[in-house]
Amino acid sequence: MKKILGYLSALIGLAGLAVNSTAGRKLIPFVETFPKQYLLYPSLVLIVLGIMILIVFGKGKKARQVEKEVPIYKGKKIIGYRVEG
Repeated sequence: MKKILGYLSALIGLAGLAVNSTAGRKLIPFVETFPKQYLLYPSLVLIVLGIMILIVFGKGKKARQVEKEVPIYKGKKIIGYRVEG
């Protein structure tokens, strides 16, 4: 769930940057009334926040993989178990 929050935050930040561009300002008229900094800085903060969330909480399944026991054979007989992870 936290991974989705990271992607969503970064996506909203990118959308804010797109709206803040020259083409975006012409496309959406009410945005022209705001100074550029009012959209630029929060958008950059959202992008950085989303990337940080993805780095901290977005570790893959390999990092969370449970260690499993592998049998050690001597001939056909199991003499012990080794933990692989």
